[in-house]
Amino acid sequence: MRSAYPRRALASAATLALLGTGAPMVTSADDEPGLSRFYHQKIKWSACADETAMDDLPTDDLQCGKVTVPLDYAKPGGATLELAMARYRTTGKSRGSVLLNFGGPGGAGVSQLAYDGKDFMGLTNGYDVVTFDPRGVGRSSPVSCGEDTATDAEVTGDKAWRNPRAVLEQLRRAAQACVRHSGPVLRHIGTVDASRDLDVMRQALGDKKLNYFGFSYGTRLGAVYAAQFPKKVGRFVLDGVDTLTESLAEQGLAGAAGQQTALEGFLNWCVKDIACPFGQDARTARQRVVDLVGSLDEDPVPTGFGGRFSGQDLVGAIGQGLYSNQMWPALERALTTLVEDGDPRGIMGFGTSGVAVPVLPRQDPSPGSDGGLVDDVEIPIDNLPAALMAINCADDPDRPTAARITKDLAALRATYEKASPVFGRYRLTEVLTCYGRPKGTDFIRTEVRDVDAPKMLLVGTRGDPATPYRWTTETAERLGSSAVVLDNKGEGHTGYASSKCVHRTVDAFLLYGSLPADGSSCGADDED
Repeated sequence: MRSAYPRRALASAATLALLGTGAPMVTSADDEPGLSRFYHQKIKWSACADETAMDDLPTDDLQCGKVTVPLDYAKPGGATLELAMARYRTTGKSRGSVLLNFGGPGGAGVSQLAYDGKDFMGLTNGYDVVTFDPRGVGRSSPVSCGEDTATDAEVTGDKAWRNPRAVLEQLRRAAQACVRHSGPVLRHIGTVDASRDLDVMRQALGDKKLNYFGFSYGTRLGAVYAAQFPKKVGRFVLDGVDTLTESLAEQGLAGAAGQQTALEGFLNWCVKDIACPFGQDARTARQRVVDLVGSLDEDPVPTGFGGRFSGQDLVGAIGQGLYSNQMWPALERALTTLVEDGDPRGIMGFGTSGVAVPVLPRQDPSPGSDGGLVDDVEIPIDNLPAALMAINCADDPDRPTAARITKDLAALRATYEKASPVFGRYRLTEVLTCYGRPKGTDFIRTEVRDVDAPKMLLVGTRGDPATPYRWTTETAERLGSSAVVLDNKGEGHTGYASSKCVHRTVDAFLLYGSLPADGSSCGADDED
């Protein structure tokens, strides 16, 4: 999981989702037959209903609205979806809007902007700062696989790998559950469709070109948009750059290794504190984490909310806490409470968004719409992980075959656990989840290259546990001469929130068009 903008924790990742994919279409957009009605709408903004202060910003300054898009761009006269949007108005001379995507995939933008809006107030000197809940996410027709989604331990647990055929059947049942709980958006949830939604939003915002700031998965979305709509690209920043070429299986191994490195960094820090729940020796601490995960998979603990907290739940939560060393003290305290008191509630805060959410004004769905906005209380608890897997599988044409799973499940598990004894099994589950789903699009791998668009700023962080720095340089090479790389020598997932230098450089480009030389760097000692 390459989760969203790494402020506090977002949700854990390994749950099950089904997807489908239509053939991607590169288009000049608003003049395409049948799409005119979507390109002539205007967003009606109004105050968000909840005025609770978040991150020292009252949300009465946050405005909410919606935009309508086709469910299926191949059938624009058919069903529609409403996408939730939010913005902070510009305080200076406006040059339009800058649209944010915080990553995931599956991260809801509206709640994130409400929670972390303070980080982006500098951009309001020239822009309306806008975000959205993508299709299938948050209030925008959220997908779900139902309440009984805790199947990861069974899929790759000690018993399961000895009976691969049972694993295959379980994956099929899980896919059927996702279909039952998600609705028609599930077959149209991939990045190719979400990119086309961006262009509808651009027009609805009144901008001739799209100014865009994407984090983590949001960089994949931005790159796809640049390939589909190169003449509509304005000022683009991609921070925590995603891969455009590696399969989900390759990404899983890279992610497991990166998270293992980050975990070891955390434990090296933790053992210097007498209160570290894993002792004062780093090697012993690493083994104790492995033992804790195994123990909780064998005997999950009650959550206090009617559910149970497993070892794989713990892995997902720890992974979120490792995205920034600013989160390490809170992660240590939460793990201490779990180890010493058997209370998982603190660590569970790293596996769920844990943020209050502004409530959109109640609006009746547009006539004929099958996808009106849902209320906050109607968002399924598994929406983020369900959307994450649905989108990732929709973007990946590779599938593990029944023959390979049947023959090689034990070897696959060994390969992933070699990459990380803690995160390997969790990552393998994500890959297996795509088994039996319709083949994903090959558009991203084959068509997103040599983009004829204005210069874009790509930020890569050397110590990023989720999106390794090499993905930044590889993606820059794929995009071609339009890509300008900023090398952040720091640690953590993405750079804008943690590095003053990155923050200044990004703001200067977005606000004033001042672009650094390709290969410029920000020092590790320039972190907040």
